[in-house]
Amino acid sequence: MSDDTGNDAGHDLPFPPLGGPPALDREAAGGKAAALSALLAAGFPVPPGFVVTRAAMLDGCVRVDWALRLQTAALAAGPGPYAVRSSAAAEDLPGASYAGMYESYLGVDADGLASAVDRCFESAKADRVRAYQESIENIDAGRMPGSGRMAVLVQQMVEAAAAGVAFTANPLTGARDETVVSAVVGLGENLVGGSESGEEWIARGGLVSRRRGAEAVLTKESATAVADASRNVATHFGTPQDVEWALDASGHVHILQARPMTAVPEPVTWEPPGKGVWLRNFRLGEWLPEPVTPLFMEWIVPVIDAGYHQAVTRSAGISIPMGHAAVNGWYYIAPPGPMALPHLLFGGSLRPLPYIFNSVFRPMVDPAGADRAVLRGLEHEWRSVCLRGYRRLAAAEGIDVGTANLPELISLVEQVARSAGEYLWYFSAAGGAAWKMEAALARFWRRHLAAALAERQRETPEAEGYQVLLGGLLPQPPAQVPHAVYSLDWYHPTAGEEQQGQGERVGVGRGERVPVAAATAMERRHAAEAACRKVLRGTRHLRRFDTLLAVAQHYALLREDQARDFTLGWPLLRRCAARMGILLQESGVIGNPNDVYFLTRADLRSGAPPQDAAVSRRRQDWLRQRKLDAPLTLGTLPILGNAFDRLADAARSTRDTPAGSLRGHPASPGRARGRVRMVDGPADFSNFQPGEVLVAKATAPAWTPLFASAVAVVTDTGNLAAHASLVAREYGIPAVVGTGNATQILRTGQLVTVDGNAGTVETHEG
Repeated sequence: MSDDTGNDAGHDLPFPPLGGPPALDREAAGGKAAALSALLAAGFPVPPGFVVTRAAMLDGCVRVDWALRLQTAALAAGPGPYAVRSSAAAEDLPGASYAGMYESYLGVDADGLASAVDRCFESAKADRVRAYQESIENIDAGRMPGSGRMAVLVQQMVEAAAAGVAFTANPLTGARDETVVSAVVGLGENLVGGSESGEEWIARGGLVSRRRGAEAVLTKESATAVADASRNVATHFGTPQDVEWALDASGHVHILQARPMTAVPEPVTWEPPGKGVWLRNFRLGEWLPEPVTPLFMEWIVPVIDAGYHQAVTRSAGISIPMGHAAVNGWYYIAPPGPMALPHLLFGGSLRPLPYIFNSVFRPMVDPAGADRAVLRGLEHEWRSVCLRGYRRLAAAEGIDVGTANLPELISLVEQVARSAGEYLWYFSAAGGAAWKMEAALARFWRRHLAAALAERQRETPEAEGYQVLLGGLLPQPPAQVPHAVYSLDWYHPTAGEEQQGQGERVGVGRGERVPVAAATAMERRHAAEAACRKVLRGTRHLRRFDTLLAVAQHYALLREDQARDFTLGWPLLRRCAARMGILLQESGVIGNPNDVYFLTRADLRSGAPPQDAAVSRRRQDWLRQRKLDAPLTLGTLPILGNAFDRLADAARSTRDTPAGSLRGHPASPGRARGRVRMVDGPADFSNFQPGEVLVAKATAPAWTPLFASAVAVVTDTGNLAAHASLVAREYGIPAVVGTGNATQILRTGQLVTVDGNAGTVETHEG
């Protein structure tokens, strides 16, 4: 041990070297130096160096010839330049890392060591250090052992070709069998400081894969070497570690720092919340590309669901049970499986049977018959009753949200959400029949057209896949509407709010162009229709083709019409939420109006106790969950599998998938090559450039402007009836949807080829 008089128990040298012997004492040398010294003594590749203790700094004898003493110690460690960093006793503890609190000086030559060491000691007095100490629960500078004591660590600089950080447990999922490696070219200070995100690799079971990054900083071999070295450090200390590392030009890994990981979450598991299969991209899930906020999931979703079932009962005379749940914050729904069929068919009176047959099953085999029997009537009811009523409610005529009290706001929110649920029934039953009719068209194409058109492909390349028949149906691209959303979760602003905030239309970045692809898509469709009729001329199949094509095209347009106005009520919902937030802030329930989204339904009362701690915890959980890679399916699929997957397989131009390619649903035909642009939300829209490949978790109507400049679209979720599929066809660009993890595998700037006929994304770089 040591004291402030300069007596350094256990060390004869004023500047003890790393690696000992003896082992460095944490109280005297600080956590960083003690950990690195132990690793060096155990044979780990730690750059040599020495420690300047506080005792030595205060020792009058040692201060004589201070600069010369430091130079001598440095030369004993090895030639410069050197890195001068803090090493505090309270630093790098499991509950207090002190990361970035103290100053560091890199590339210091021997002559500059004295000044750098003194300045590093001075940084311990900085206001940010004192504030951090006071923020640690139950610990402050007065009570925490050694909190006011800091040493300085001097080491040889590594001439880094790459550097970064490795976590030996996944900091997002808590998985102890995964190591997450982040890397940048050169020194890692910007990565550690947070100004660069760097390239990211995941190592698990001896395999590594790059998950993020615009350039190839590491190879698979070097990423494996970093991950292995970091895991060995964790094994040595017996706990998950946050390891700073550097890679020299010869490929050798150097350990620059090792500290216990703080706040490692419990491992995330993706277990189905009930029996059967649970889907993430079905029904409301198509509109929820990230985790849902607590109040939306607990309150708004059940009210939408109640409105949906009320409309189903009114139309069909039967209830269709579907469970919904949040798994790690992500919305999942359990559609009725085969076991529910007896209940649907025989659970009540016989009246619903014809209705169920014509709305659920007949569209897949006889679309025109289903249209005549039920679906056209549903469309009429939607247009004349549902849409009109929903539009009147959304207009909020005679309602002053700005003066409404909490009970009035709650009632209004539930009216809007219930009306949206009723709308969802018509959207699902009428517009939702589009994919079933598409399945019938695909089957007809495969049986009667594919082989003949394949022979003529050189002459009519437009007719490569049936999807071209469902593109270019509109004379102009879909118009943007102010109630369009980026996500159905009411936490997110609508397109109209984004436009007002930016003072101009939300769109792509510089070089924005007027879209012309829609006209091209229409021309391709006309050419494909002509080619099909030429093949079928003189056969009994021509009339069937024309009938099938007309009804499939009608319902493809209907689905997009219904999708456009599904969120008519969202601007009103957002205004109500804002007003509730203000009222609850005034009542002392929350500290900020935006905290309202992280409350529960029971908290929506002026007499509720303060919810700041609960809101903070839920918000942090939600922010962490946004970074999770949520699977599209939980549980066991029925024996027949997923109907959307079967349709996708039937639509593929080929079953061959290039090695290393992503595979998804072939949503819009064509092939295109371009650079990837990852887009998480509206904040990224201005970065999008013409000719890039749009890659997103999912798209919703507010994303439509990006399609005008995209050369292709790729999404994690979705199916052949999703927004991305339908809009990409209108713009005449290839699309592959439902890949599951494109946003985790691809990276901005990467060159890819998107094949919308085969449903593949081929990478050409790393």
